[in-house]
Amino acid sequence: MSTLSWIVVMSLAGGVLSVMCAALFAFAARPALMPILVSFAVGALLGAAFLETLPHAFEHSEDVSAATTTVMLGLLFFFLMEKLVLWRHNHAHDFGQGEHHLHDGHDHGRSGMMIMVGDTFHNFVDGVLIAAAFMADVKLGFVTAFAMIAHEIPQEVGDFLVLLHSGYSKTKAFTLNVMSSLATLVGGVLAYFALQSMQGMVPTLLAFAAASMIYVAVADLIPGLHRRSELAATAQQIVLIAAGIGTVYLSHKFLDNFV
Repeated sequence: MSTLSWIVVMSLAGGVLSVMCAALFAFAARPALMPILVSFAVGALLGAAFLETLPHAFEHSEDVSAATTTVMLGLLFFFLMEKLVLWRHNHAHDFGQGEHHLHDGHDHGRSGMMIMVGDTFHNFVDGVLIAAAFMADVKLGFVTAFAMIAHEIPQEVGDFLVLLHSGYSKTKAFTLNVMSSLATLVGGVLAYFALQSMQGMVPTLLAFAAASMIYVAVADLIPGLHRRSELAATAQQIVLIAAGIGTVYLSHKFLDNFV
């Protein structure tokens, strides 16, 4: 298959597959499975960032320090973006949402449509990163798409729950999430043609992708794991994180022989 074909297939898989898996978990209302998903996602993200994405960024970069600077700036960028989201959330509570939301907790001050707008942009960026990874190396493309799916499922479950809590039906929530996931395909295809003439941008995008993976794992997912501090839960988390890292490592070894 051509690089473009792989980008199309994996962008669709990364977007739609994660939504379908998230829908199964969200609609089944089995919150006990979330810690398993989150722990595994942490391992997959860290493994993809440090075992695959960063090494390829360094390999294709003429200046390693520029790549590491991009990672640092990327982490600061995602920190600021999250601060803006939190500021908007608090601002809505204080000035726009009224006492009704503060008392009943409905939607936590956020509308379902706002979540969909943010998720659509996030999916578009995922598509760009998948395209950049495939254009650098086919094996890296597979690992990147896998990592995207692994971390998207817990996020999509959360999106589903918020939409349902906001009053959306299960059918409408599923339809909106599928439509949002198609932004991954749009981002992947557009990036493929744009990056053809900008190959020098690939290392920067890969470093930025690594920053995204590291930030999501360390800042968004790991803090939630600390809520379960008992020994048995900690042991389970370590095993599942190791499983996520190991899956990335074994995928790399398998693809070395397959591709």
